[in-house]
Amino acid sequence: MKTTALRIYGKCDLRLETFELPPCGDDGIIAEVVSDSICMSSYKAAKQGADHKRVPNDCATNPTILGHEFSGRILEVGAKWADQFKPGDRFGIQPALMYKGSLDAPGYSFTTIGGDATYVRIPSCVMEMNCLLKYTGEAFFMASLSEPMSCLIGACHAHYHIPAGTYKHVMGIVEGGKCACLASAGPMGLGLIDYLIHGPRRPKLIVVTDIDDARLNRAASILTPADAKANGVELVYLNTKCPDAVEKLMAISGGTGYDDVFVLAPVAPLVEQGDAILGFGGCLDFFAGPTDPTFSAKMNFYNVHYAGTHIVGTSGGTTDDIREALDLMGKGKINPAMMITHVGGLTAAKDTTLNLPNIPGGKKLIYNHVDFPLTAIADFAELGKNNPVFAELAAACARNKDMWNLEAEKIVMEKMPKLSV
Repeated sequence: MKTTALRIYGKCDLRLETFELPPCGDDGIIAEVVSDSICMSSYKAAKQGADHKRVPNDCATNPTILGHEFSGRILEVGAKWADQFKPGDRFGIQPALMYKGSLDAPGYSFTTIGGDATYVRIPSCVMEMNCLLKYTGEAFFMASLSEPMSCLIGACHAHYHIPAGTYKHVMGIVEGGKCACLASAGPMGLGLIDYLIHGPRRPKLIVVTDIDDARLNRAASILTPADAKANGVELVYLNTKCPDAVEKLMAISGGTGYDDVFVLAPVAPLVEQGDAILGFGGCLDFFAGPTDPTFSAKMNFYNVHYAGTHIVGTSGGTTDDIREALDLMGKGKINPAMMITHVGGLTAAKDTTLNLPNIPGGKKLIYNHVDFPLTAIADFAELGKNNPVFAELAAACARNKDMWNLEAEKIVMEKMPKLSV
C-alpha cells in the first residue's frame, strides 16, 4: 500500500512524499490516519533534526514520519494481533512507548508510522507496549487530542506534596487547594483549566494568567467563572503584564501563596514568578519544554529548605492518562475542541510545522486525506462569502460556540478537495 507522508530528513528539511509501505505481515497492523494535531514538539523535532533525542541519527537517509497526535481506523491486522484488533476499529495512539528503555516514538523515530500520513504500518512494539488504544467515539479529532490532554493529566498526577512531619509523597494536586496556571490562556492552558475544573480532583481556587487580553477574554468566554463556580471552583483570569504581578497573585491567594503552580511557557522570568508565589510545601510544574538545552532560571532555595517548595517536570503522559482523557471525553466532562483554532489538509502540514510558533491561536488540526490551506476558524465566515464549503463550516462552528465539532469534521472529510497522490 502506498502512503503520502511528511518525512523529516534533517534540520528544517521536511518533505511530503509518496512511497510504498511494507506489508502488514503477521506482527503488524495497517491503518488509515484520518487526523493529526500538530504539536510544538514536532516543531522542535523539525528544528533540531538528528540532534533531537527522538529523531534517529540517520534520518537523512532513512527519513521518519512526523506527527504523534493522531487517530484513524484499522484496515488490516496481522495474525499476532487478531485477537485484540479487527479491521474497522478506530484508534488513538500513545506515542511514548518506552519500549525496552528506548525514547523511540511514533511521530519522531519510525519510518512507517506517524501522524502526518495517509496510511501507516504500525510496528509490533506499539501493540506490545499497549500503546494502540481503541477509540469508540465518532469524532476523530477528539482522539487526536487525547495525547495532548494526557500530557496535562499526567502533569496533574505528577505533582506531589509532603505532609508536615512525614516523608510521604502524596501524589497529585491538592484537592480543595489553590492553583495558579501561568501563561495558560493558550491551547494547552485551556485543556489544563478544563481538566482542573471538570476532572476528578479540583482546587478551590484557580488563577489563570497571560499577558494578552484577547487570549484571556477568549479563555474566559469558553471556560467561564460561572461554570467553574457551579463545579465548586473560584476561577480568576489575570493579565500579568505589569510590574507588580507577583503582588497581585499573592493578594488573590489571600497572602498564602499557591499549593500548585503550572508554568506553560519556557521563559525564565515566568518560572521565577511561579517560584515566588509558591506557598508552604508548594509544587511548581515546569510543563513547557524549552528548545534550548541550557535553559535555566533562578529558584529560591531558602524556601526549598524552610518552606518545602519543590519542582517537577513532565514530558508526555502515560497510557493510563490517555485512557482517562478518552473516558472523560466520552462522558462529556471535558471538551478539547476548545483547543483548536486552525484546520487544514495534509499539504498544509509542512509549513504549519515549521512556522508553528509564528501562527497565532491554538491547536492546528490536519485532516490527512484532503487538500486545503491551514485556515483559522475565525476566518470561515469571511471565506464563506465566496466558498460554500467554508460557509457550511462557519455555520457548523457558530452552532457550537465557534468551536470545532463533529459536524464540521464531516464537512471537511466529505466536501474539501481530496489529496492528490
